[in-house]
Amino acid sequence: MHIKELFGKKTVFSFEVFPPKKTSPVEVVYSTLDELRDLRPDFISVTFGAGGSGNSRYALDIASRIKESGITPMLHLPCINFTRAEIDAALSEAQERGIENILALRGDINPDIPPVEEFRYASDLVAYIKSKGSFDIAGACYPECHPDAESLVEDIRNLRKKVDAGADHLITQLFFDNEYFYDFREKAALAGINVPIEAGIMPVVNTNQIQRMVTTCGASLPPKFVRIMTRYGSSPEALRDAGIAYAIDQIVDLVASGVDGIHLYTMNNPYVARKISEAVSGIISV
Repeated sequence: MHIKELFGKKTVFSFEVFPPKKTSPVEVVYSTLDELRDLRPDFISVTFGAGGSGNSRYALDIASRIKESGITPMLHLPCINFTRAEIDAALSEAQERGIENILALRGDINPDIPPVEEFRYASDLVAYIKSKGSFDIAGACYPECHPDAESLVEDIRNLRKKVDAGADHLITQLFFDNEYFYDFREKAALAGINVPIEAGIMPVVNTNQIQRMVTTCGASLPPKFVRIMTRYGSSPEALRDAGIAYAIDQIVDLVASGVDGIHLYTMNNPYVARKISEAVSGIISV
């Protein structure tokens, strides 16, 4: 099933999972998938290791497991560290396994590994996948501007290239202030970007997680969020519950404001995914 067919019928609600580290067996994530399956998301995306992470060998197996469970899978496919032949092999195997949905990404640049650069930008990969078969293609976007872009205007201009190349819908990087998303959505529409945009939401459940996320993606922290971190940061259980509540509040506001979909970064934590799913199930279906 192509994910683009879901938009317009309902508020799409989806999850993201990631493969285990290369030193762990792939089976460790299967129990997580079993619990997430019971929550019946519209699709589950699975990250694909790049830059020497070593877990890319698991991604297709996990996507296949998701499909076998009756949930639509989406396979992340980064390009900056892969050759054209490696991209061809991944697409071919995805087709063989009946995986129809791809999230086309440039991928993070690893300073220790020179980029291959057969595909320099995600828009190059989108156009290439479009020429290879009948995949549904998603693209990534940054409500607070891609860290490598000089400005949000330049970033949206590049995003338009990605959509023009064939991206069917978009998923945002995480953010903690919905106003950034609304401003981005308006600017994207003015730039002629008219594909559905899912809002990426990450519930923060520990302080190490938030420090890592802010460093890697540059998400800003609104005062309300900082107060939560300050008040509950020393209590893991309290911070977990506060992080869940904050994510639920974001989602309620986004859905009330007509968001096309919510993509929940589960961090492979079924407990957190369940609490949020149960809290928003009524508003998602309205």
